[in-house]
Amino acid sequence: MIRYYEKIERKTTEVEGLETATWIHVSADTPSHDLEHLADKFQIPLDFLTDSFDINERSRFEREDDAILILVNTPLLNDSEIEAGAIYITVPIGIILVDNRIITVTGKQNPIIDKFLSDQVKHFDPTDRKLFVLQILEQNVFRFLDCLSKLNLRRNLIEQELYNSSRNKELQQLLRIEKSLVYFVTALSTNELLKMKMKRTDLLKIRELEYHSDLFEDLIIDNSQALEMSNVYTNILSGTMEAYASIVSNNLNNFIQRLTIVTIILMVPTLVASFYGMNLDHIPFEKEPYAFPIIIIVSIVLALLLMWVFSRNRKL
Repeated sequence: MIRYYEKIERKTTEVEGLETATWIHVSADTPSHDLEHLADKFQIPLDFLTDSFDINERSRFEREDDAILILVNTPLLNDSEIEAGAIYITVPIGIILVDNRIITVTGKQNPIIDKFLSDQVKHFDPTDRKLFVLQILEQNVFRFLDCLSKLNLRRNLIEQELYNSSRNKELQQLLRIEKSLVYFVTALSTNELLKMKMKRTDLLKIRELEYHSDLFEDLIIDNSQALEMSNVYTNILSGTMEAYASIVSNNLNNFIQRLTIVTIILMVPTLVASFYGMNLDHIPFEKEPYAFPIIIIVSIVLALLLMWVFSRNRKL
């Protein structure tokens, strides 16, 4: 669906026609003929509108005559029913600058766009296209930082659970977090390259605008911070998984060792009983009336002696 918006009395308001709209938002459920009509209206390639529907698109910008397309990846809560899937995935937002208007394109409902629609962003004005683009990039970085904080908190809680249990459920949750962090590292890396290239080419023509330039510099710094946090959390999580695997392996070795010692201790009474289970003559204590208690006592003494030997060597 294609929606048209403009700022009326400091409030983002949906309007019916294209004539007064300064912001056009295109969602994935838009029919193809409407997309073609919009592309023809502004004389832009249809790919500018459809590329944002592909979740595998990388962050980049393109220029076609007077039209500019900026694709930036954003974090989104994964609504997939696959239990082993990542908690967060990354999807692109398309930003098109053409004919004194700004067009945003999303393949899924995006909380970043929702913040602009609900006027939660200060100083938002769709008529200032350059600032609008910078504010989208700014809210995108804030979204990454917020998601990273939630993932790190979730990781800490799962680690506390792992101290008291070794269930597969916690390990699967850690794996989902690790997949999310891989998505984040990849998206933030491409976003950083996009912003550096935009700065180098002065794509938005803001080099002479002090406020816009400072905001863009802050965005690049914040993006680098988010990327560094993603890498740190990824390394911590990898170290946690390796340490937990070592702990499980060590516990398993200790269990097998103790089980082997118990088997050896139990084997001695069994061996003595096996000797006296033979149908042979001249077995010791053959004529002794207290042979059975003597054999039991000897077996217990030998077992206790083995236990003392293993305990002295700290095997038990």
